Amino acid sequence: MRVHILDDWFDTLRGLPSFAQLDGHEVTIWTDHVTDERVLSDRLDKAEALVLFRERTPVTAGLLQNLPKLRLISQRSVYPHVDVPACTQHGVLLCSNMHSDTPSHAAAELTWGLILAAMRQIPQQMASLRAGHWQMGVGKTLRGRVLGLYGYGRIARAVAGYARAFGMEVLWWASDDGRARALADGEAVAESRAAFFAASDVVSLHVRLKPATRGIIGPADFAAMRPGAVFVNTSRAGLVQPGALLAALNAGRPGMAALDVFDAEPLVDATDPLVSHPNVVATPHIGYVTEDELDLQFADIYDQINAYAAGAPIHMINPEVWTG
Repeated sequence: MRVHILDDWFDTLRGLPSFAQLDGHEVTIWTDHVTDERVLSDRLDKAEALVLFRERTPVTAGLLQNLPKLRLISQRSVYPHVDVPACTQHGVLLCSNMHSDTPSHAAAELTWGLILAAMRQIPQQMASLRAGHWQMGVGKTLRGRVLGLYGYGRIARAVAGYARAFGMEVLWWASDDGRARALADGEAVAESRAAFFAASDVVSLHVRLKPATRGIIGPADFAAMRPGAVFVNTSRAGLVQPGALLAALNAGRPGMAALDVFDAEPLVDATDPLVSHPNVVATPHIGYVTEDELDLQFADIYDQINAYAAGAPIHMINPEVWTG
């Protein structure tokens, strides 16, 4: 099959062991990011299978109508960036392994790294040292403090394990179902949403972005946080109401934020008010960007391509397209 891979910005995939799974296919890798659908249409005109690098490029009805040879889109995890009805209309099968039984350890590890970086002021202390000023302030010890985890999912539970190893208390908030599962597992659940934000020294958000969760964090939540608390988001920026975090930081509640996700990505504006905020530790959406995690994810993606080529597709999201 003629396979095109989008948005492999650092040309990483061909150097991973899993890439050998595409032997026998005609593979084209695009290492830049293109937003113009006319340019994308020209590039992908002969593509039979399209590999998506997470949510970096939306697949719209307008793009699909210009790709007459496309038969398969292969990706991993959730797909809010893909117009599934349009895929079905144009006879394009979407396959996505939802990996419901495994957490992203890479994302959990980065979350913990951001918590450490924010609480110990690691980026600011490094900048001060390099500027010849030695120490610039006093950080906070994690042991004995409260980590509030919003969302009772796989990544949050992995982060909880790290927190306990560091001697932190773990407090939970989630949907009604998530809180019920946490209680059934013997976990500590806050008495109320306001109590959760007020009691936590660190609040880390671990919720999938979908219509029901968009903007679930707002001004009242931030206002309940302590001036010395840290808000961490390695999930999706859209979970926070637009402008609410910046306003909260400027008001001093919470005192700091640690972010891996932004409303517009890739974000290359160094003057962005969150990126440049003195009380923000920020990384460029690298939660899942490790060699190990990418090899795991793309092995699943390539499996889907090979299964389709063999006439037995797997992980079909719109199976009505498949006629055998």
